[in-house]
Amino acid sequence: MYSVGIAYLLWFCSGFGALGFHRFYLGKIPTGLLWMFSGGLGMVGAIYDFFTLSRQVREANLRLALNGAPRGRDPGKGWDGENWRYVDDAQTRVVRGKESLERTILKLAKENKGILTVSEVALAADVGLEDAKKALEVLVTRGFAELRVRKSGTLVYTLPEFMNKDENLEDF
Repeated sequence: MYSVGIAYLLWFCSGFGALGFHRFYLGKIPTGLLWMFSGGLGMVGAIYDFFTLSRQVREANLRLALNGAPRGRDPGKGWDGENWRYVDDAQTRVVRGKESLERTILKLAKENKGILTVSEVALAADVGLEDAKKALEVLVTRGFAELRVRKSGTLVYTLPEFMNKDENLEDF
């Protein structure tokens, strides 16, 4: 987690932002180098940073969360829960993490009464057809799903625990 206080301290220690230490701290290496070699863009960028530094820290913390920051920290300040939620004194932002492919398959199976196609899974999970097919085949391999054929000839994957009855399907 990045701290606004440390960012301002680094801004101050780098010649009121001219050397860009605060930018290096926030993971903005290219602009940190630009600030270092141009004197904070002739101090215009350094002054801009003075007024926007707290927002830049919040954005850096959100970027950190999206790239895999640990969850379950102190609920008063930090990251918590299934959904990534950054909490600080000024404002609360919620960023939803991407749902796992397996969870998407299970939700879709429940909605479709246990019958899935590769295309449906790919569309619902926002993944490619190959990834959807591999995920469904893993479920078949582990014994959670079965591969069947509709009377129309369409291949479907079934999760028996969500099915009400055998719906005109044949074993494959």
